[in-house]
Amino acid sequence: MAYPKESATMYITRKIEAAVRRISRTFPVLMATGPRQSGKTTLLAHLSEGGRRYVSLDDPDDRLFAKTEPSAFLERYSPPVIIDEIQYAPEILPYIKMHADRHRTNGAFWLAGSQMFHMMKNVSESLAGRVGIVNLFGLSNSEISGTLFDAFTADKGELTERLDSARRMTLPEVFGRIHSGSMPRVYEQPGLDLDEYYSSYVQTYLSRDVRDLTQVADELAFYRFLCIAAARTGTLVNYEALSREAEISAPTAKQWLSVLVSSGVVALIEPYHNNALKRVVKAPRMYFLDTGLAAHLTKWQNAAVLESGAMAGAFFETYAVSEIYKSFVNIGKRPPLYYYRDSNAKEIDLIILQDGTLFPIEIKKSANPAGAAKHFGVLAPVADDGNFDDMTRQLKMKIGPGCVVCLANDLRPIDRKNWCVPVWLI
Repeated sequence: MAYPKESATMYITRKIEAAVRRISRTFPVLMATGPRQSGKTTLLAHLSEGGRRYVSLDDPDDRLFAKTEPSAFLERYSPPVIIDEIQYAPEILPYIKMHADRHRTNGAFWLAGSQMFHMMKNVSESLAGRVGIVNLFGLSNSEISGTLFDAFTADKGELTERLDSARRMTLPEVFGRIHSGSMPRVYEQPGLDLDEYYSSYVQTYLSRDVRDLTQVADELAFYRFLCIAAARTGTLVNYEALSREAEISAPTAKQWLSVLVSSGVVALIEPYHNNALKRVVKAPRMYFLDTGLAAHLTKWQNAAVLESGAMAGAFFETYAVSEIYKSFVNIGKRPPLYYYRDSNAKEIDLIILQDGTLFPIEIKKSANPAGAAKHFGVLAPVADDGNFDDMTRQLKMKIGPGCVVCLANDLRPIDRKNWCVPVWLI
């Protein structure tokens, strides 16, 4: 089968390319997962430079061939090969394992699929120790602008270096990006009707991904739940409230939210816990990873109306969190992200935990976010020797520089340790 037509459209360089090459050199099998239409096939086709066979199990004939004659299928499509929509024929995974064990050739198989909730269980059981996994989400701001920044950092020196290459954005431009979302096709085809695109996207997601799940019997009910979840982006997960609004049971709400997480539509940010911190809220916070999809589901027709609307702050926070989240995923790392909230309503929107150091981040839809870093001090107990004994010493942390991601037009200090960071610098 020839490479899909979309691989021949304008290609936007992806930051994750280095991780794909590294994993392909390390494992016999590379698995690219991520939400539908995030660019997985285009990425793999581009990196293969035509040097691999390509087959999509979306084709009914090839799918039947793979399911009924897996050994012959792999003879027909021998490595190096890209097998797309791999979730439709898990029967070939044991045969891929046998081939990998027999030939021990790294990078032989590149697999791709969008139904992560089905696929990962089969892959983990069949290809354990033989597969490297990359997760690909929509385009990051730095990919769209061509700067390809590394994982976000609160370090002043690294942020200052970014200023030379970052593309500055005005308030309308930021909300234009938020309303448009991050799907590659939106940027490959300027002038695309966003409402039509996302409407088609949702229909495809419901009919081809969600329908295959045994716990989702009613697509209309799931669509209603999806819209309600979008309206709650940036909030604490409350299964009782979700179930009440969607008119489903709380266990069903929990199952369906796990579907959104597993399929790359939503990310859950867990609360930061430490024995030195008391009365910490334990519910995760949920964020849509594509703000364009969330805007479509919540019926915001254009960027200007969204920017002045009641959800402007929630969408700005969702956008900033998703950009920081993707910045780690795009270098092949699990995002080390948490948030803080206690029973006194003291809150820190995001905490990056790296190398035993906590970096607090606040997110504000403001050009001059006065007092936004006022709660960073709640983390002080985790750095105090007096709060730990010999058994808990390993829980002691350092507190690194913090930042307030906002609509400022430049990088500027808040105090000697914390900085205002323009959202376009992520």
